[in-house]
Amino acid sequence: MQKQRRRFKQKQSLQERLVAQAARLREEASALHPGMERDTLLSRAEHAEAAVQMSLLLNSQGSKPTS
Repeated sequence: MQKQRRRFKQKQSLQERLVAQAARLREEASALHPGMERDTLLSRAEHAEAAVQMSLLLNSQGSKPTS
């Protein structure tokens, strides 16, 4: 017998969640002294912001499929 996955609907869009995550990571990083942990948090925030931009680009009305 297979285990069923727990599924739920997201209440926020992917972009909203990524923007919130980036803001939270930047806030956490601002409370830290310069160092590796702070750099890691800032890098993760930049990745989340880049993901938002990619998502917006891919979902834009003007995008056309490549052939």
